[in-house]
Amino acid sequence: MNIIILLFALLFGSFLNVCIYRIPMKKSIAFPPSHCPKCQRTLAYMDLIPIISFLFNKGKCRYCGDKISWQYPFVEMLNGIIYLLLFYHYGSTLQFAGYGLLSSLLLVISVIDYDHQIIPDRLNVFGSILGIIYIFIRPDSITSIDSFLGMFIGGGIFLLIALLTSGAMGGGDIKLMAMLGLWFGWRYILMVTLLSFVIGAVLSILLLVLKIKSRKDAIPFGPFISISAFITILYGNELFNWYINIIL
Repeated sequence: MNIIILLFALLFGSFLNVCIYRIPMKKSIAFPPSHCPKCQRTLAYMDLIPIISFLFNKGKCRYCGDKISWQYPFVEMLNGIIYLLLFYHYGSTLQFAGYGLLSSLLLVISVIDYDHQIIPDRLNVFGSILGIIYIFIRPDSITSIDSFLGMFIGGGIFLLIALLTSGAMGGGDIKLMAMLGLWFGWRYILMVTLLSFVIGAVLSILLLVLKIKSRKDAIPFGPFISISAFITILYGNELFNWYINIIL
């Protein structure tokens, strides 16, 4: 079963790469078929095998020799790892399916935000629609009231930060937190908020130390939110109980 999950996740990761490339340019994710962005040659099936095609073609287009970014196999492999972790944690459940879709969406959001410093509204809207559907079919104890409170609290905290800091948080981050509030409810969106600032501080320092980013570069916050959300998906109960025990 693990192999089936991994193969599906890798193939789905290939589709996520299409979304990452086309959505910021406001292009259709369905048409035209996958093609080389330089020579425009439509890719054959053998060019679309996740990871293997990239390695076999030595990271280049088979037709024009143009280099292909390592981001493509990275996204495919990361999506595979994410699905395996979720399957190990939740098994063949509705939570696995729901959180799998959410995690893939967060992966797309993170890469787009890192590359372009934007979080397209259509992604937050799509995530919100999925979140509303999940409210009525979810198997856990989070109620619809919890979810909508989470939406207002998650978005509200980041809106307040944006107002107090003259726009340090972008509108996409605010909408992303509101969307995640629907999924997590008010308790766990507070956990996501806390984790996002801790992870953001640590990773920002690391990026500066490794000279991947300079002090003048904008460091997008969307990836930090996404990492925090995924940690909460896997260990939210444990982290929440640990945090409450410390307070008490």
